Amino acid sequence: MTLNRRNLLKSGALLSATSLLPSSAQPQAPQDLPKAFQALRPLGDRVKPIAPEEFRARVAKAQKLMTDADPQVSTLYLTPGSSLYYFSGVRWGTSERLLALVIPRAGDPLVVCPAFEEGRLHEQLRWPIEIRVWQEDENPSGIAAKWLAERGMRTGRIAIEETTRYTFFDHLRDAAPNFEYSSGDPLTISCRGQKSGHELELMRLACEATFEVFRAVFASLQTGMSQSDIAALVERGFSRMGLRGGALVLLGEWAALPHGTVKPQKLTEGEVVLIDGGTSVEGYQSDVTRCGVIGKPSDKLLRAFEILRRAQDAALDACCSGKLSGTVDDAARAIVTSAGFGPDYKFFTHRLGHGIGLDGHEHPYLVRGSKTILQPGMTFSNEPGIYVRGDYGVRLEDDMVVTPGGAAQLLTPGFSPSFEKPVG
Repeated sequence: MTLNRRNLLKSGALLSATSLLPSSAQPQAPQDLPKAFQALRPLGDRVKPIAPEEFRARVAKAQKLMTDADPQVSTLYLTPGSSLYYFSGVRWGTSERLLALVIPRAGDPLVVCPAFEEGRLHEQLRWPIEIRVWQEDENPSGIAAKWLAERGMRTGRIAIEETTRYTFFDHLRDAAPNFEYSSGDPLTISCRGQKSGHELELMRLACEATFEVFRAVFASLQTGMSQSDIAALVERGFSRMGLRGGALVLLGEWAALPHGTVKPQKLTEGEVVLIDGGTSVEGYQSDVTRCGVIGKPSDKLLRAFEILRRAQDAALDACCSGKLSGTVDDAARAIVTSAGFGPDYKFFTHRLGHGIGLDGHEHPYLVRGSKTILQPGMTFSNEPGIYVRGDYGVRLEDDMVVTPGGAAQLLTPGFSPSFEKPVG
């Protein structure tokens, strides 16, 4: 998951780490967890890992896209991150030492790896990939350029994956100066944007696990709890399920700040508790927000909830294959602004949603003016909000997938029924 302010706020960046950690973490002992947590269990054999042939098929799709591009792309160049995992199954941290996956337009790919890390790399490889190592006093970009030349590629176009550090791109450009260089986005987004049935299955499991943990947390809330107390319950709930996850928790008037505050907060009767978080299963993320109230919610909160639920429904209906992604934001925003919470971004202060998959936030996005054509298998958050500074904030967030025909479908088990029963 790409690090950003929202993820860092979610329980100390726990979510940002989930895409680099196995989903089989050991479940936590109950200790003094509330009674509602006793029903939480690991997902077990419901989780089916990505098979080697799936990784191979992803590489083959990228190669077809390179061939069909105009102009053609000679090579896709990737360094550590979620796209490296997507094509190779290798989870690798970023450092000053280059590890790169080189996918040519035809033929088998290459991994360039520090020599002393070769053993660790072999442990992670899901299918046979050629490895060339470099010693500490060698230029790893030169090794990649030499490998391309051996395959008759001395000119052409190299597409660079978007999260590649500039220094790695610059060194490759120096080592292979006769190539043209371009963004790898058209390749990686086209591959990753449309999820397979297996990917959707993993995302649904992540959403189901998130619902189970949130349900236990909301059942255990008491007045006087701090946002840190509640976030710790979320983290421990996921740990009990053998998962890593966390949440951003906002209370009362501070829920009007979508990405939170460092100010201490205490849960008070009649005020909103907003929990925004999730987990990952085999690296595939969930992102869910639910709002609850201890006691009786005020009329203004009830009205905001009803408006946002209608906005979510409008977004689900508008998120159709063949439509432009920006129109989904338009549909939801029209509900909110026509109810008096406008104009534009005044009270609904952010885009409707983001793509989700191996990263919590990834391409494409549901934002005004976006011209991405929606296609089956694209997955998004659906998260309208109403934020009245100094008073209250409410956000409802579910995950959804574009279907071959008609409205999108939820990946989460269901929309929020009410403040009294946030998870259903």
